[in-house]
Amino acid sequence: MNLEEYFARTGYKGSLEKQDLETLTDIFQHHIRAVPFENLSIHCGEKITLEFEHVYNKIVRRKRGGWCMENNQLLGWVLKRLGYDTSFLGAYVFNPHQNAYATIMTHLLVKVVIDGKAYIVDGGFGVSYQMWQPMELVSGKDQPQAPGVFRFTEKNAIWYLEKMRRKQYIPNQNFSNSDLLEKKECRKVYMFNLEPRTVEEFRFQCTYLQTSPDSLFTKKSICTLQTTDGFRALIGWTLTETTYNYKENMDLVEFITLEDEEVEKTLKEKFNITLDRKLVPINVKGFYTI
Repeated sequence: MNLEEYFARTGYKGSLEKQDLETLTDIFQHHIRAVPFENLSIHCGEKITLEFEHVYNKIVRRKRGGWCMENNQLLGWVLKRLGYDTSFLGAYVFNPHQNAYATIMTHLLVKVVIDGKAYIVDGGFGVSYQMWQPMELVSGKDQPQAPGVFRFTEKNAIWYLEKMRRKQYIPNQNFSNSDLLEKKECRKVYMFNLEPRTVEEFRFQCTYLQTSPDSLFTKKSICTLQTTDGFRALIGWTLTETTYNYKENMDLVEFITLEDEEVEKTLKEKFNITLDRKLVPINVKGFYTI
């Protein structure tokens, strides 16, 4: 396991000497545009494990993606090897259908400190809630990025992330009321505190999320990848391609429904993923918005 192999996977060819924000941002953006956020293992008979060697082999050598516990664990390892001051945090994800935060800490984050300033680096959320730049850990400050405006708010040592989106233009009106579309323009994403965490603390959650009938990840097969101007996502048989700010304050969201025989080809062409086992797509209505 080495950094050269990881950077060959993400296509990053920049500096490895500086531990500054500019370098961090560049490394991070190469990661989110090369490594999908995906849970396909659950739906093709594979088990997701958190052993680092397994995560490294899956993402770097087999050119797969992963969920937060895989993506951010790998990112944290890379940044630490480069000399960044890093630690893991744990977050509770907001469920818009229950209008409540999860009661289980299921989301792994990376905190990076540069010149005394703390930043959140999260390469494992996907779709339109995926940040494109490290976010400074300050309360009440709008942080505009290509996907929209992100903001942290701190109350009683708990930090809350929310995101404001643009208006959406959906050319295919058959999908204008899709349950995948986020209806609110301001959306809560997750909450967390600053207690350092270890990957070990996520082992129960890793098993729970891929086995419980109540888990979002058993209800939907998800693969999503950031692009240079937006993101694409395959949820079950529904392929969406979003272009950020294609007109002033307007995102373009295009939907296509795939046939079974098109899924494997689409994963290869749009996400650069080739599965070892046959995927069984699933998309139970509700539970998830892009």
